[in-house]
Amino acid sequence: MDSTSGFANAYQRFPQVVWSAPGRANLIGEHTDYNDGFVLPFAIAERTEVAAARRGDETIMVTSRGYSPAVAAVAWVSRDAPRRGLGGWSAYPLGVAWAISQIRSLPPGYGVDLYIDSDVPPGAGLSSSAALEMAVAGALADLWGLDLTVPELARAGQRAENEVVGAPTGIMDQYASLLGQADAAVFLDCRTLETRSVPLRLARAGLALVLADTGERHAHAAGGYAARRESCERAARQLGVPALRDLDTADLPRIEAELDDETFRRVRHVVTEDARVKATVTALEAGAMKTVGRHLTASHRSMRDDYEITTPALDLAVEAALSAGALGARMTGGGFGGSTITLIDARRVPALRAAIEDAFAAARLAAPRISVVTPSTGARKEA
Repeated sequence: MDSTSGFANAYQRFPQVVWSAPGRANLIGEHTDYNDGFVLPFAIAERTEVAAARRGDETIMVTSRGYSPAVAAVAWVSRDAPRRGLGGWSAYPLGVAWAISQIRSLPPGYGVDLYIDSDVPPGAGLSSSAALEMAVAGALADLWGLDLTVPELARAGQRAENEVVGAPTGIMDQYASLLGQADAAVFLDCRTLETRSVPLRLARAGLALVLADTGERHAHAAGGYAARRESCERAARQLGVPALRDLDTADLPRIEAELDDETFRRVRHVVTEDARVKATVTALEAGAMKTVGRHLTASHRSMRDDYEITTPALDLAVEAALSAGALGARMTGGGFGGSTITLIDARRVPALRAAIEDAFAAARLAAPRISVVTPSTGARKEA
């Protein structure tokens, strides 16, 4: 990426700041974040970069490489409510600008030129949206002289998605993009927003994490994701708890009789997934990587059978990975498409690649994009 040159070509001047933020993969903890639960994501090496400079007026101009349409302009961030119907990718950076304006007063002449470049694949379950939001938030806060905290930056990204884009996502992705560290995952309590870094020690264990991007693309603002969230919130109200996080696996036999079959299965996924996240952290700290792998596979089966958010391609990638000797594998991301993540002996990565490619070819599916993923550092100022 070269956002500085891209900015110069677009605006005929050089940027004042350059910020970047990574996408994320979720090791385990899917659809628990908006239920006030626990998650264990990590930042990936792929990043979004934003070059920016002040304009002096009240227009925010957004230009990009790779997004279409390439240019968007707006002059509305100081208004009291977000504007619906922006459409497309520009709703994310412009939504972040609006959300920041709801946290702090913007300086006079807050207008900004932004140029965005990214190598995080959109729709692959790697949170290209959070990478974009956090890179934009860092650049804007820097230019506007706002000393925003990590929770404020994360909330700005979440509000952009929830209130401007219209995607009912939780806050996991923004925290992972902000707080990622090399060879570590971020253990986040989505209710208290307490975090701690959990070392993965992959190289020491001779292991690798491998992503298989199926090529199926999802949109979180679409109905499936929203329906799952609505089902969870409805179940919590019916069960008289603030959120599903307040239930334990020991409660499941009792509540099964209180809910219809589909709603109970949605609840069972969230409750058992929270338990798996905490058990995975314990296993990582003990170096029990085979146990970690078993939790990953159990998570996938819960998403497949109880939450019903996987696809045949995702299921095929997981089963092929397990047949190739993986310690564990699961879908990562919001579901309905995207990627799988596999924990495997690093020496077996070529065999894993061959097994997944062969399985997809036999099923007459397009070849997935397979890569070793590297847990990496979070958002930062580049220049």
